[in-house]
Amino acid sequence: MNKHNYRILIGSPIHQKPHILAEFLQSLLQLHPQQIEFHYFFIDDNIDSKSRELLSEFQKSTDCALIIRSDEQQHYECNDTTHYWHADLVWKVAAFKNRIMQHAIDNKFEYVFLVDSDLVLHPNTIEQLVKADKPIVSEIFWTKWIPEALEQPQVWLYDEYTQWEHRPDELHVSEEEQIHRYTQFLSKMKVPGLYEVGGLGACTLIRRDALLAGVSFTRISNISYWGEDRHFCIRAAALGIPLYVDTHYPALHLYRESDLEEYLQSKSQKKPTPTNYEHTPPIENSSEIPIPITVRERPKLTLTMVVRNEANRYLRQTLSMHREYIDEAVIIDDGSTDNSSDICKELLGNVPLRLIRNERSKFSNEIQLRQQQWIETVQTNPDWILNLDADEQFESRFADHIDDMLKANSIDCYCFRLFDLWSETHYREDQYWHAHLYYRPFLIRYREHFQPIWKETPQHCGRFPLNVLELSHQLSPLRLKHLGWAKYEHRLEKYNRYMQLDPGAQYGWKEQYDSILDEEPILIPWSQSEF
Repeated sequence: MNKHNYRILIGSPIHQKPHILAEFLQSLLQLHPQQIEFHYFFIDDNIDSKSRELLSEFQKSTDCALIIRSDEQQHYECNDTTHYWHADLVWKVAAFKNRIMQHAIDNKFEYVFLVDSDLVLHPNTIEQLVKADKPIVSEIFWTKWIPEALEQPQVWLYDEYTQWEHRPDELHVSEEEQIHRYTQFLSKMKVPGLYEVGGLGACTLIRRDALLAGVSFTRISNISYWGEDRHFCIRAAALGIPLYVDTHYPALHLYRESDLEEYLQSKSQKKPTPTNYEHTPPIENSSEIPIPITVRERPKLTLTMVVRNEANRYLRQTLSMHREYIDEAVIIDDGSTDNSSDICKELLGNVPLRLIRNERSKFSNEIQLRQQQWIETVQTNPDWILNLDADEQFESRFADHIDDMLKANSIDCYCFRLFDLWSETHYREDQYWHAHLYYRPFLIRYREHFQPIWKETPQHCGRFPLNVLELSHQLSPLRLKHLGWAKYEHRLEKYNRYMQLDPGAQYGWKEQYDSILDEEPILIPWSQSEF
């Protein structure tokens, strides 16, 4: 770094729990200031008065802090499993970040450093990022997006969160090769260095020339990717501005309260955890990444399913796939008037089957139906429970991995991405339909001591009890296809059913209901090579 006094604006929209915010602010005060003059611009979006008091105290401790109050406070739900964002909140934060960058431009700062308020920074962070001498560069941090899952960095290579290399001319990349490249990427991110990436965020230094070139978090109207950071990165790339990540001084992400507890304990013992500024060795062959093996001995797998008038839909195709790897099945026929039950008995002829028939459908009060399904399933004394609907199918490679997954002693729950197919070959992706951006539990190990807690709502109560997310988790790259929306006549039936059972969208999302019958939705080809 040249012998020059850089003026750097540290900016953050803040809606944070006070104990986490206190650690964030303390780390800012400990940043090394050699040849750097720090200024601060915080947008106080807090609901908790203690958090607002912390910001006020921070402002009194320095002459260079500007704090403005937001008039748009909204509830932001987060717990010790994950955080929940909705579209309005995302674009509100985007506007806050744009305001901070404009302040940096107007006041002629050489850099703006945008940082989330749940990070703890190494004292050398900004000094190192300036030294990198790049127009846009982030310091890396690692997060377990669901407890006990594989830690992942906040940077990616392509699209929304693809973390493995592929060339434009590669039409097909095998599953094994995808896993190999994914492992290579994670290994590289553990080695101190400076690397070009395709996406980044949350801990980013932006140079003045990039600000003047027009980088922005404003939504790009013809891009449906979720999250303001994606739109920022795409715009930067379109402007010809490369993106980099520095991995010398990883930040610590206090994503959940348990992360804070571990950090405070490590501080009291004066033994920093590996995530906290120390460099862990490269991954050679992580046991958390599913690698195919040939041994087939494993615990019993029980399929549980609710069916109702599925005979002329996907029931045959679905059960034909599942019977290749399940050991037994528990199926509730919820008042079918067709031969769905007969198809179940036919297709699962060699598989032990517990078939329960409801003379009258319980779906109008789904919580009763899901509780019945749970009780009937656990009575079979299962080892693992795979809970799928009659129109949900895993991609074919699931059968190659399931044995290995069921033998993992440290994992009690696997979470997968569910893709809503709008045709046999394309899935939908827009602000209303993006289930595939999130991981949800479909496969759990049954523990006798587990006491289920349910979401007591007549619609959208969830197929599993709420507290399955308290079990040890693993994110799986295997994908699940949901074919229930793939034909127009089925979409129309579902729309009419929601209008009948939940006309005021009390238990769902009205805009999503209305969008079911969109004539020209955004569709993306389903590809077996996608990871």
